[in-house]
Amino acid sequence: MNLTPYLIRGLATGGQFALVAIGYTMVYGILKLINFAHGDLFMLSGIMMIYLAASFPTMPMWVTILIMIALTVFVGFAIEKCAYSPLRTAPRMSVMISAIGVSYLLENTATYVTGGQPMTYPTIGILNKTIDIVGTSTKLVVIITPILVLVLIVLLTQLINHTKIGMAMRAVSKDFETARLMGIKINNVISMTFVIGSALAVVGSILYFTTYPAITPTAGAMPGLKAFVAAVFGGIGSIPGAVIGAFLIGICETIIKGLPSAWNVSVFSDAFTFALLIIILTCKPTGLFGEKATDKV
Repeated sequence: MNLTPYLIRGLATGGQFALVAIGYTMVYGILKLINFAHGDLFMLSGIMMIYLAASFPTMPMWVTILIMIALTVFVGFAIEKCAYSPLRTAPRMSVMISAIGVSYLLENTATYVTGGQPMTYPTIGILNKTIDIVGTSTKLVVIITPILVLVLIVLLTQLINHTKIGMAMRAVSKDFETARLMGIKINNVISMTFVIGSALAVVGSILYFTTYPAITPTAGAMPGLKAFVAAVFGGIGSIPGAVIGAFLIGICETIIKGLPSAWNVSVFSDAFTFALLIIILTCKPTGLFGEKATDKV
């Protein structure tokens, strides 16, 4: 069994999960909130891309992509302002319930608009070109994905470590109240976090649905859940942890799906992801790179 094609596809799948996982981990790092609507935002960007491409067929694809990115980022920003910002001082359970409500709202709205029927993602030029890798035919998006993900992670790291807004994000994630007392505009920092997370989810959506072009209103549920698992696996709140966790999950899942059909184990590819999470959390409850939190008295 030649593992090279499976490793390449696993890196691509893991990269797509990583872009979504970063959104989970950034929001949690600042608000200690699991944004359950993040996977549905991932799905919504794919559906918006379909409608934009169908409504404006003569528009250059790069313009369509830019409009779709802007719309998705706006939705992510609006979700934070409408569903989370008013609950800033509410108990954490209230915010979590709000996040679940937003998730179902997005899914049901998409179902109402589309009728719940599967739709096909539009073809994006170069990403859909087919090339041969070690004798196996594969889409160019599979090769581009890990490279693009690493570039985006480097840029995000530079933003967090070497810019004013990045410094503010780090301060807020360390101590919310102290950062507020020091004059940091908390709401601006939180909004920027949602904007960045939404933008990365859009890129992940483009790469994922180019690889798996069938979209339904629930298409973001499993990728979103796996991205969340990757974030927890790596240590939620840790960006490197989320990325490494996503790559490990993507590679393991792809290899399991590629095992001989006679073994009949491919049906357990999703279950393996969650079993691996249970094992890791049993041995290291904070995840691979998570830091143990100390409760203040």
